[in-house]
Amino acid sequence: MAKPLVKEFTKGLWDEIPPFRLVLGLCPTLAVTKTLENGIGMGVATTFVLVFSNILVSALRNVIPSKVRIASFILIIATFVIVAEIVTQAFAYELYLKLGIFVPLIVVNCIILGRAEAFASKYGIFRSFLDGLGIGIGFTLSLAVLGALREVFGSGNLTLWEDIGITNVFGSSFQPFRFMIEAPGAFVCLGLMLCIMNIIGKK
Repeated sequence: MAKPLVKEFTKGLWDEIPPFRLVLGLCPTLAVTKTLENGIGMGVATTFVLVFSNILVSALRNVIPSKVRIASFILIIATFVIVAEIVTQAFAYELYLKLGIFVPLIVVNCIILGRAEAFASKYGIFRSFLDGLGIGIGFTLSLAVLGALREVFGSGNLTLWEDIGITNVFGSSFQPFRFMIEAPGAFVCLGLMLCIMNIIGKK
């Protein structure tokens, strides 16, 4: 019994890591990962919504009529998105301003709706919790790594939280590659990471 439960959690860390294996959630992945801080913040907010929406969808799976299940799932997801938005505004307002419209847009994130439909609506609460947590952590790690790479090469700095971080990672003589923190840089960086993941996966 323990082995399947461990698999439900760990699959989201590699086998089904959203941006690189499932190729889902690319909009926030590309849009908010200018810095490590943004990547972690967006990932944590998404993980919160994913975990709690999975739990509630699983708990109500035998109650929700099949004809209105998608609308019900969206309503559940939207509820937790509002909670995440209010909490972010209250405790991390600067981060909330940086993430902008992408916090409320979590409600239409295909990862969350996809897990609700494909997994939480079919399995028990604990397995759905592990599924949401694993996928959420994998998504957060993906955004954090992409954000860190773009920030380091695009500005020469690495910001973990507000003023906490490292400045001039490569020294004061380093000339930042500004292309990396622009929209085209996000596509190029993501493409290179997808290539590396595919190569590692095949090996």
